[in-house]
Amino acid sequence: MELDFEVVDLPAVDPPAVGEQAPDFERPLVTDEYWEDTALSELTAEGPVLLVFHPMDGDFPTTYIWNEIRDRNWGHRETDGTLQVVGLSISTPYEHKTTIAQRGMDYRLFSDPKNGVAEAYDIVNDLDGMAGIEEPRPAVFLLNEDRVVQYAWVADEWPDFPDYDDIEAALADL
Repeated sequence: MELDFEVVDLPAVDPPAVGEQAPDFERPLVTDEYWEDTALSELTAEGPVLLVFHPMDGDFPTTYIWNEIRDRNWGHRETDGTLQVVGLSISTPYEHKTTIAQRGMDYRLFSDPKNGVAEAYDIVNDLDGMAGIEEPRPAVFLLNEDRVVQYAWVADEWPDFPDYDDIEAALADL
């Protein structure tokens, strides 16, 4: 199969691992109607959180990731209990609001245009051919009420996608 893009190995990183506490942060959390500054710890205090780092809105991996999450109905089923699924990217609140509305998403997205959260999680991806532009590499962290990582996956090549069945198994273990 001929790909229209090149698969690129990404440099090694040291993100939070299973059993470690994930860094807390506060950023605008966007819905289809509004956004407000919200701390990750506010969300985890209510129950487990599946934190999904993704490229900027409109990028094909972002579309693929959120389509898969939507199709699996994570965070909306009776069996998910209090699980919240939230995304995070460098896209602005305005871009997130538009994306959520256009795609009919029921998920909230953190906006982090300066990529500080990806830096704290050590999952920065410097974009090829764009000097000074970076975004988070695709990553998924399942956090419990104390922000302790229960499941972690971080892309080690571009593009790369998580094993959604592995995430589903981790969600079932909550």
